[in-house]
Amino acid sequence: MKSFKEVVDECHEAAVTSGWWNDVNPNDPYVFGTKLALVHSEVSEALEGGRKNKMDDHLPHRKAEEVELADACIRIFDLAGARKLDLYGAIIEKMAYNAVRADHKPENRAAEGGKKF
Repeated sequence: MKSFKEVVDECHEAAVTSGWWNDVNPNDPYVFGTKLALVHSEVSEALEGGRKNKMDDHLPHRKAEEVELADACIRIFDLAGARKLDLYGAIIEKMAYNAVRADHKPENRAAEGGKKF
């Protein structure tokens, strides 16, 4: 099994090889915004696939929501690789923080004004 960093690197290298980073500065804020918008589009496609219980057009043996979420991860990993971000470390730290934060406790979420979703 590949490490998390290897998957991030593989996603980024595939995008580089495909020419998605030709003459593109990954630190340009407009490039960052554009790449995030593309992540958003994949998440929206996952929503639509789940809402309509569709199978994927390109991988017809898989649910569209599954493939579109994979696409979103691929785009996120590519962007993290381009910007040399420690995505794995950030995920681990954020999960640890979320495990103890008050607004994530069931009783606080159920309370008046709590996070319902």
